[in-house]
Amino acid sequence: MKKITIAIDGYSSTGKSTLAKQLANHLGYIYVDTGAMYRAVTYFAMQNGYINSDSFDKQTLINSLPFIKLHFQFNPTLGFAEMYLNDVNIENEIRTIEVSNFVSKVAEVSEVRSKLVEQQQAMGKGKGIVMDGRDIATVVFPDAELKIFMTASAETRAQRRFDELQSKGQNVSYEDVLNNVQERDYTDTHRDDSPLVIAKDAIEIDNSYLTREEQFNAVLELVEEIVLN
Repeated sequence: MKKITIAIDGYSSTGKSTLAKQLANHLGYIYVDTGAMYRAVTYFAMQNGYINSDSFDKQTLINSLPFIKLHFQFNPTLGFAEMYLNDVNIENEIRTIEVSNFVSKVAEVSEVRSKLVEQQQAMGKGKGIVMDGRDIATVVFPDAELKIFMTASAETRAQRRFDELQSKGQNVSYEDVLNNVQERDYTDTHRDDSPLVIAKDAIEIDNSYLTREEQFNAVLELVEEIVLN
């Protein structure tokens, strides 16, 4: 059975990573969470004082990019690959609302995007990969055999994200999460470099009222149509 490239784009908290993991596990493909890569760079910037609520020292972050080493390492207990920054596991640290508040600003920086896109394209040279993010179908893999664009209402996405953070013991309010979702939507769709847009040949899926199983089965049918033809 031939291997293909599956590119999944969409708004924040639409369950892109969940779907991508399901597909990768089912198909035996490599899964890459590009959002985790941008979150890792954001976490690095926060830890080093390059970005906070008052300022963002873009140039110092750009100068520091050669010293940022990212890699994924599979955790058999969890069943997915975790994010490592300079050989330190930061999977939990990058999932906080604080990182979420700054990640779109960091992702706007062209030099950051260039560095990460180059790494992402290298990961997918052999196909058999599922990658999710904001510009996978438009920039990273414009020739991907299957392109999915996921969306849902801001309120639905905020509730999902709020429930997730609460389950991890993070003390956040729904209003703060909703504001974060809306702000990220605006930043992601209005940045100059690789804004979030729907690829012309992408299939749009609104999962506001879909279960994870319904969503997975719908996309798996699309995969099988391509692979078997």
